[in-house]
Amino acid sequence: MWRSSTHGYDIVDHDEVDPRLGDDDDFDELVAACHQRGLRVLLDGVFNHVSANHADVMAARRDGIDSPAGRLFRHDAGQPDGLARFEGHDGLVEYDHSNPAVADRVVATMTHWLRRGADGWRLDAAYRVPRPFWAGVVSRVNAEFPQALTVAEVLHGDYARFAAETGIDSVTQYELWKALWSALKDRNPHELSWTLQRLATGMAESAGFLPWTFVGNHDVTRIASQVGQHDAVTAAALLATLPGMPAIYYGDEYGLTGIKEERVGGDDAIRPELPSDPDGWLSVEQVPGDSGDVGVGDDQLSDAHVSGAEVLRQHQLLFGLRRRHAWIQWADLSIVEQRHQRLTYRVSARLADGALADGAQRGSGGQHLDISLDTSGSRSRVTISDNDGVLYQW
Repeated sequence: MWRSSTHGYDIVDHDEVDPRLGDDDDFDELVAACHQRGLRVLLDGVFNHVSANHADVMAARRDGIDSPAGRLFRHDAGQPDGLARFEGHDGLVEYDHSNPAVADRVVATMTHWLRRGADGWRLDAAYRVPRPFWAGVVSRVNAEFPQALTVAEVLHGDYARFAAETGIDSVTQYELWKALWSALKDRNPHELSWTLQRLATGMAESAGFLPWTFVGNHDVTRIASQVGQHDAVTAAALLATLPGMPAIYYGDEYGLTGIKEERVGGDDAIRPELPSDPDGWLSVEQVPGDSGDVGVGDDQLSDAHVSGAEVLRQHQLLFGLRRRHAWIQWADLSIVEQRHQRLTYRVSARLADGALADGAQRGSGGQHLDISLDTSGSRSRVTISDNDGVLYQW
């Protein structure tokens, strides 16, 4: 989004659209088109570090680390220029978040683009930034934009506590991501069971905390490459029935594959260019022997062929089901049974207790879904049911 040196996370100007993507008019057109379709636009905020080519970094090198520009960044005596690098990346210089001038810059950038029509922010590498910094920034931004959504990238730890201490709305659930694909790949749902209980506890103990759940994103191997496309649909079924704010990484709904590699250019395979034709990924096929059952009432597909169109259809069925049971977002979660390679959990609508901080309403009590996962065979099986019977099988 922002003008950068190379890959987009080495920012050289937070207030300018990268010319490779377009200009201010293109941004305005994109936001307007999204809003016309009922879509909200979250921007990726890179506020932990900037490019080594950023004008302030250049000024710090020229004027010294004790200059106003130099004090914007963390210091590291081990670096030739005395400026700290982000996780060993020579091209990324870290801000000093104890400097109030840095907080002012971040607030100015966030509010600038919210005024331009953006609806919220994903906060990149939020785990590297002190929590009091985020608390101050978020409170200032929320004072002008109380409806803006903030999502923090956090890898490990107590996600609910992070949200409580920063005021950030949602936090990435990497523990759940790992447990979901591990359960399917290793045919062992025990880690998933433990993680689901941890997820439920965090939501129960932290009012208003809504986890950001996912099975894929721009930093990890595609779910279809981790577990195969059949089990990737199973993962989507689990994601669709868990409380929180589920995110689908573009292309996963077609069964795209791609392996993350730890090298320069190692993200390319998981970040393909969008096809010029909206139906360009519909022909994505599974490998022979990797198909499965489809929604209730459909014939079993051939083991030799499942198209990207079918993977897409299953996502539509699953998230259509979720939309019809909107209370799942804030549902209580409990483990019904865990036995060998089988796991059943229940999501139950909380009793209505008034509007939440964001104006959303929790569901009325009495409704529940049971989700049964069977990993004992060569292909996983998942069943979603309520008191009236089976709603979905794969």
